[in-house]
Amino acid sequence: MAKDKLQAATGFIFITLLIDVIGFGIIIPVIPSLIQQLIHGSLSEASTYGGWLLAAYAVVQFICAPIMGNLSDQFGRRPVLLFSLLGFAIDYLLTAFSTSIVWLFIGRIIAGVTGSSFSTASAYIADISTPEKKAQNFGMIGAAFGIGFIIGPMLGGLLGEYGARIPFFAAAVLSFLNFAYGYFVLPESLKKEDRRPFSWKRANPAGSLLQLNKYPVIAGLVASLTLLYIASHAVQSTWTYYTIEKFGWTNKTIGISLGVVGISVAIVQGVLIRLAIPKLGQEKSVYVGLAFYCIGFVLFAVATKGWMMFAFTGIYCLGGIAMPALQGIMSNFVPKNEQGELQGALTSLMSATSIIGPPLMNHIFAFFTSTAAPMHLSGAAMYLAAVLTLLSTLLAYKSLRQSV
Repeated sequence: MAKDKLQAATGFIFITLLIDVIGFGIIIPVIPSLIQQLIHGSLSEASTYGGWLLAAYAVVQFICAPIMGNLSDQFGRRPVLLFSLLGFAIDYLLTAFSTSIVWLFIGRIIAGVTGSSFSTASAYIADISTPEKKAQNFGMIGAAFGIGFIIGPMLGGLLGEYGARIPFFAAAVLSFLNFAYGYFVLPESLKKEDRRPFSWKRANPAGSLLQLNKYPVIAGLVASLTLLYIASHAVQSTWTYYTIEKFGWTNKTIGISLGVVGISVAIVQGVLIRLAIPKLGQEKSVYVGLAFYCIGFVLFAVATKGWMMFAFTGIYCLGGIAMPALQGIMSNFVPKNEQGELQGALTSLMSATSIIGPPLMNHIFAFFTSTAAPMHLSGAAMYLAAVLTLLSTLLAYKSLRQSV
């Protein structure tokens, strides 16, 4: 791909992901409030339902992500990405009009079927990147995620002041606009000569993950990624519940805090990665990033004042250099016509751990903030995440030593 077309394609995919993340970020601050309204229950009970909602999405995506990845290897990235964006728009509308918790689960299932935007975008970036630029360009996904989380949650926190459903309507509008943008602007990245026929054997979740066994280093990193993905849900799944329970935060404060997370992620993914990975190398970047994640989890757990969560966010987000480095290592072991399969398999892995992570972390939070707990420990999930990250680091070290 010519340099000018490469830059244009990179810009297109960045904007597409940015709008997608803004739509997702808008709804985060108000999810606990909406669940409480629908179940007429406490925050601890809402946390449990929130965990199962995330798990329902993950189960369906675990099954469907490798199918979408393989379809993108046959038909191209663009149609699969557009289908995904349309599915999210339908999910947000169903949630906005929901009259019972059942409709939230139906919406999450639809989003799970079509929710392949990030894996398809990763394959798109792999298509247009040279081997030495893949890690830095994968960081662009994180940058889009970070900037989207600056805008989305802050906007959601403000809109949430007018009602828990308003942010979902806004997210639906953004998703439909994103679909239109992609339809008229986004070019195809996978050349016809680089495509391969669809295979059900390789498109099922188990088959997709088993294909990774062809590459020993990739297969060895799967266990490390599994623990890291589970650990991440201590923050991703419990942040709103944790900060409401421990610090009494409002929708607005939660939105601002997630905006700070977004700023930190954008700086790390958009700037620091392009400096750190070339200087440290991909392997050292993995270890450094995982160390920052571990420290961040512990600091979040011991925070006693709300302002500390803001202060510790920067340290935690420095861990973000690990994931693009890992993706770059793995992608370099895979040929062009299997990049979609690889990213689909990684999304399946993420989805599989999301079946475990949210219910696990949210149940731990719910239990240790309930009257049945032997001691009140709001940060119990954060402590568990730190232990899991340590184990992930040890497994990554063992696997990467095999490639030397």
